[in-house]
Amino acid sequence: MEYVVMGISFVVNSVLLGVGLAMDAFSVSMANGLANPKMHRGEMGRIACCFAFFQWLMPMLGWVLVHTIVLYFQAFQKLIPWIALILLCYIGGSMLLEGIRNPEGEESGIEETDAKLPLGKLAMQGVATSIDALSVGFTISEYHLMEALAATILIAVVTFVICIGGLHIGRAAGTKLSGKAAILGGVILIGIGIEIFVSGLFF
Repeated sequence: MEYVVMGISFVVNSVLLGVGLAMDAFSVSMANGLANPKMHRGEMGRIACCFAFFQWLMPMLGWVLVHTIVLYFQAFQKLIPWIALILLCYIGGSMLLEGIRNPEGEESGIEETDAKLPLGKLAMQGVATSIDALSVGFTISEYHLMEALAATILIAVVTFVICIGGLHIGRAAGTKLSGKAAILGGVILIGIGIEIFVSGLFF
């Protein structure tokens, strides 16, 4: 009975941790949905998988670093807010400029339904929204390897589901906002970057 309770507690804690970590990815997913209201399901799955992968990778990498080069990891932590701010402001600024230059949301020579988020930008979003999860390596440092793997996989699954929800919400709102959607999406990304920066630096 004790092992069952411990197992349930482990799953619940991992899921709640996943929900907390996925909030930035959820917001960025909404921004992506806003920018492309006619996004295909395949593209939505691709974006959600990317965010889920990085939300698995960063805590797992943090766990490895805690068990190997903890002093260097602590020094690197100070750079995390800056990295997130730079990446999200760059991506958000690009989206904002595109929305201002192209207020009607027209794609030059490309059908909007076929528009894909470039892999480079998607990877930057994934890194920017998950890099603060490196510090989760300290939270799960007492776990054995298999426990750490199980916890981070649960975090990834939760992130995937939440991001799919964010994309659906953003897509629905983007259809109503038409050409203003890219501008709003860019502002959201910049806002998330500032929020991560302020939280990481002062709290």
